Amino acid sequence: MTVIDILTRVDSICKKYDKYDVDKQREANVSGDDAFARLYGAFETQIETALEKAELVTKEKNRASAVAMNAEIRRTKARLSEEVPKLQRLAVKRVKGLTTEELAARNDLVLALPARIDAIPDGTAGGPKATNAWAPSTASRPDIKFDSDGRFDDDYFQESHESSQFRQEYEMRKIKQEQGLDMISEGLDALKNMASDMNEELDRQVPLMDEIDSKVDRATSDLKNTNVRLKDTVNQLRSSRNFCIDIVLLCIVLGIAAYLYNVLK
Repeated sequence: MTVIDILTRVDSICKKYDKYDVDKQREANVSGDDAFARLYGAFETQIETALEKAELVTKEKNRASAVAMNAEIRRTKARLSEEVPKLQRLAVKRVKGLTTEELAARNDLVLALPARIDAIPDGTAGGPKATNAWAPSTASRPDIKFDSDGRFDDDYFQESHESSQFRQEYEMRKIKQEQGLDMISEGLDALKNMASDMNEELDRQVPLMDEIDSKVDRATSDLKNTNVRLKDTVNQLRSSRNFCIDIVLLCIVLGIAAYLYNVLK
């Protein structure tokens, strides 16, 4: 086998497996008309962002911040899981310029998404990296004590600085959330009052609109009758005027004939 044959063979194998390359698939489908490419690109971006946050959680020393970041990661995973069926429907949709192999590759990419989403560490007990993330912190804390018989001593239940800081941050977030809910409630009440006022105003305007409609109908009927009478009057004037003109012309013709008769005689 020559070098040219080897290169040709390698090139054909690379082209065959290019469809499984996520980056090339995303670059090849950046067209604005391809909904699958846009949505899959958004999936990839959110998965990469979630993985970066999970990596930051492992380095985060503030437990409250780590818990908040894990909660955000779980929300992102839930949102992505809800969007997977939509991506599956778009994967089987025919797009101009795509071959059957490329459509099959899209389906393979979508089928691999649930496993990739589940593999993102989120701090739960079933997460792949949850144990590794918290194990060094627990092992490096000598003030956390466990009794050998499985019971906790009194020192364990005392409030520490971290737990106090976590409680304060939790209370602050709760207060901000309640304030936001109060603002939303006030806005909804204002919209409700505006809608009620608009409904009452419309109820008051309905009789006026009905009266205007009836007046317009009467005015239209009167205008039609007036046009008919005016047309009849104009026709009558035209007929009488034509009769008078005919008589005058007849008299002129008779006068000319009498003049010519007298002259010729």
